Amino acid sequence: MRAALGDVALRIEHTGSTSVPGLAAKAVIDILLLIPDAAGEVAYLSALQAAGYGLRIRQPDWYQHRCFVRRVDSGARWNVNLHVLSPDSGGPEIERILAFRDWLRTHEDDRAYYERTKRELAQREWKFVQHYANAKSGVVEEILGRALFG
Repeated sequence: MRAALGDVALRIEHTGSTSVPGLAAKAVIDILLLIPDAAGEVAYLSALQAAGYGLRIRQPDWYQHRCFVRRVDSGARWNVNLHVLSPDSGGPEIERILAFRDWLRTHEDDRAYYERTKRELAQREWKFVQHYANAKSGVVEEILGRALFG
Protein backbone atom coordinates (compact mmCIF):
# COMPACT_ATOMS: atom_id res chain seq x y z
CA MET A 1 0.00 0.00 0.00
CA ARG A 2 2.79 2.39 0.89
CA ALA A 3 4.53 1.54 -2.41
CA ALA A 4 1.32 2.20 -4.35
CA LEU A 5 0.55 5.53 -2.66
CA GLY A 6 3.91 7.00 -1.70
CA ASP A 7 3.63 10.25 0.26
CA VAL A 8 -0.16 10.30 -0.16
CA ALA A 9 -0.27 7.70 2.65
CA LEU A 10 0.23 9.79 5.79
CA ARG A 11 -0.36 6.87 8.14
CA ILE A 12 -1.32 3.20 7.83
CA GLU A 13 -2.72 1.48 10.92
CA HIS A 14 -3.81 -2.12 11.43
CA THR A 15 -7.14 -1.84 13.26
CA GLY A 16 -10.14 -4.06 13.97
CA SER A 17 -10.18 -7.33 15.87
CA THR A 18 -7.23 -8.87 14.04
CA SER A 19 -5.05 -6.06 15.41
CA VAL A 20 -5.71 -7.11 19.03
CA PRO A 21 -3.67 -10.14 20.12
CA GLY A 22 -5.86 -12.80 21.71
CA LEU A 23 -9.16 -11.41 20.41
CA ALA A 24 -11.34 -13.68 18.29
CA ALA A 25 -11.74 -12.24 14.83
CA LYS A 26 -13.24 -12.94 11.44
CA ALA A 27 -10.75 -13.58 8.64
CA VAL A 28 -10.77 -9.93 7.59
CA ILE A 29 -7.98 -7.45 8.21
CA ASP A 30 -9.11 -3.87 8.81
CA ILE A 31 -6.68 -1.15 7.86
CA LEU A 32 -7.02 2.56 8.50
CA LEU A 33 -5.36 4.68 5.83
CA LEU A 34 -4.92 8.37 6.50
CA ILE A 35 -4.41 10.58 3.49
CA PRO A 36 -4.42 14.38 3.10
CA ASP A 37 -7.90 14.58 1.53
CA ALA A 38 -10.21 11.57 1.34
CA ALA A 39 -12.63 13.55 -0.85
CA GLY A 40 -9.86 14.11 -3.41
CA GLU A 41 -10.05 10.61 -4.86
CA VAL A 42 -7.97 11.54 -7.90
CA ALA A 43 -4.89 11.42 -5.63
CA TYR A 44 -5.36 7.79 -4.59
CA LEU A 45 -8.27 5.96 -6.24
CA SER A 46 -6.47 4.61 -9.31
CA ALA A 47 -3.40 3.60 -7.29
CA LEU A 48 -5.52 1.57 -4.86
CA GLN A 49 -7.48 -0.01 -7.69
CA ALA A 50 -4.21 -0.97 -9.41
CA ALA A 51 -3.14 -2.59 -6.11
CA GLY A 52 -6.30 -4.73 -6.14
CA TYR A 53 -8.62 -2.68 -3.91
CA GLY A 54 -12.18 -2.01 -5.04
CA LEU A 55 -14.15 1.01 -3.79
CA ARG A 56 -17.25 -0.27 -1.99
CA ILE A 57 -18.43 2.61 0.19
CA ARG A 58 -18.27 6.36 -0.30
CA GLN A 59 -19.63 8.35 2.66
CA PRO A 60 -19.10 12.07 2.08
CA ASP A 61 -21.45 12.93 4.95
CA TRP A 62 -19.52 10.80 7.47
CA TYR A 63 -16.00 12.20 7.77
CA GLN A 64 -15.47 11.79 3.99
CA HIS A 65 -14.99 8.07 4.71
CA ARG A 66 -14.17 5.71 1.85
CA CYS A 67 -14.01 1.93 2.21
CA PHE A 68 -12.15 -0.31 -0.20
CA VAL A 69 -12.03 -4.09 -0.15
CA ARG A 70 -9.64 -6.72 -1.39
CA ARG A 71 -10.75 -10.36 -1.17
CA VAL A 72 -8.96 -13.69 -1.37
CA ASP A 73 -11.37 -14.86 -4.05
CA SER A 74 -9.86 -12.17 -6.28
CA GLY A 75 -6.33 -13.42 -5.71
CA ALA A 76 -5.45 -11.46 -2.57
CA ARG A 77 -3.55 -13.16 0.23
CA TRP A 78 -6.01 -11.91 2.88
CA ASN A 79 -9.46 -10.35 2.97
CA VAL A 80 -8.98 -6.65 3.67
CA ASN A 81 -11.29 -3.76 4.48
CA LEU A 82 -9.39 -0.53 3.89
CA HIS A 83 -10.91 2.53 5.56
CA VAL A 84 -9.72 5.85 4.17
CA LEU A 85 -9.99 9.02 6.26
CA SER A 86 -8.23 12.35 6.49
CA PRO A 87 -6.88 13.94 9.68
CA ASP A 88 -8.80 17.20 9.06
CA SER A 89 -12.22 15.69 8.38
CA GLY A 90 -11.98 12.39 10.24
CA GLY A 91 -10.11 13.43 13.37
CA PRO A 92 -12.74 12.40 15.94
CA GLU A 93 -13.38 9.02 14.30
CA ILE A 94 -9.67 8.34 13.87
CA GLU A 95 -9.15 8.98 17.57
CA ARG A 96 -12.01 6.61 18.45
CA ILE A 97 -10.76 3.79 16.21
CA LEU A 98 -7.23 3.92 17.57
CA ALA A 99 -8.30 4.42 21.19
CA PHE A 100 -10.59 1.38 21.00
CA ARG A 101 -7.86 -0.81 19.51
CA ASP A 102 -5.22 0.36 21.97
CA TRP A 103 -7.53 -0.06 24.97
CA LEU A 104 -8.42 -3.63 24.01
CA ARG A 105 -4.73 -4.43 23.58
CA THR A 106 -4.04 -3.45 27.19
CA HIS A 107 -7.27 -4.22 29.09
CA GLU A 108 -7.99 -7.94 29.29
CA ASP A 109 -11.38 -7.59 31.00
CA ASP A 110 -12.79 -5.36 28.25
CA ARG A 111 -11.19 -7.51 25.55
CA ALA A 112 -12.98 -10.57 27.00
CA TYR A 113 -16.26 -8.62 27.35
CA TYR A 114 -16.07 -7.49 23.73
CA GLU A 115 -15.23 -11.00 22.55
CA ARG A 116 -18.20 -12.49 24.44
CA THR A 117 -20.47 -9.93 22.81
CA LYS A 118 -19.09 -10.67 19.35
CA ARG A 119 -19.45 -14.43 19.83
CA GLU A 120 -23.05 -14.10 21.03
CA LEU A 121 -23.98 -11.89 18.10
CA ALA A 122 -22.17 -14.15 15.62
CA GLN A 123 -24.62 -16.93 16.50
CA ARG A 124 -27.47 -14.94 14.94
CA GLU A 125 -28.44 -14.64 11.29
CA TRP A 126 -27.79 -11.15 9.87
CA LYS A 127 -29.16 -9.99 6.54
CA PHE A 128 -26.40 -7.38 6.35
CA VAL A 129 -23.03 -7.22 8.12
CA GLN A 130 -23.89 -3.66 9.16
CA HIS A 131 -26.74 -5.02 11.30
CA TYR A 132 -24.18 -7.10 13.24
CA ALA A 133 -21.97 -4.01 13.63
CA ASN A 134 -24.94 -1.97 14.87
CA ALA A 135 -25.86 -4.67 17.39
CA LYS A 136 -22.48 -4.49 19.08
CA SER A 137 -22.32 -0.67 19.06
CA GLY A 138 -23.60 -0.31 22.64
CA VAL A 139 -20.74 -2.42 23.99
CA VAL A 140 -18.26 -0.58 21.77
CA GLU A 141 -19.48 2.79 23.08
CA GLU A 142 -19.30 1.56 26.66
CA ILE A 143 -15.68 0.42 26.22
CA LEU A 144 -14.80 3.59 24.30
CA GLY A 145 -16.10 5.63 27.21
CA ARG A 146 -13.51 4.00 29.44
CA ALA A 147 -10.80 4.28 26.79
CA LEU A 148 -11.37 7.97 26.10
CA PHE A 149 -12.51 9.27 29.47
CA GLY A 150 -11.19 6.78 32.03
